[in-house]
Amino acid sequence: MAGEPQDDCLFCKIVAGTIPATIVRETETTVAFRDINPQAPTHILVIPKAHYENAAALAAGAPQLAADVLVETRTVADEEKLDSYRLVFNTGSGAGQTVWHAHAHVLGGRGLQWPPG
Repeated sequence: MAGEPQDDCLFCKIVAGTIPATIVRETETTVAFRDINPQAPTHILVIPKAHYENAAALAAGAPQLAADVLVETRTVADEEKLDSYRLVFNTGSGAGQTVWHAHAHVLGGRGLQWPPG
């Protein structure tokens, strides 16, 4: 069920503390941690603690929580001293989503080309 932890979800396990991660920030509703396969010098994932399959499900089911994730992306970027950065929400396998728990990628520290790929 949306919002409930899923036993087979990698990010739910990070939230629960059963899988280690390099956590850079944590709030009541979100966790931010370094990506294990960084695509830029700074690559941090910001996730809601509650499980939603993707950004669309999060926005529809918990708009305030979606806003919390966005606020945290800004805070992470500020703390990482990023003058410019990219936010990415992959929604669906065709867009590159591989973990089925909503998450924002904060990418920065190098020039980022457009279109992205």
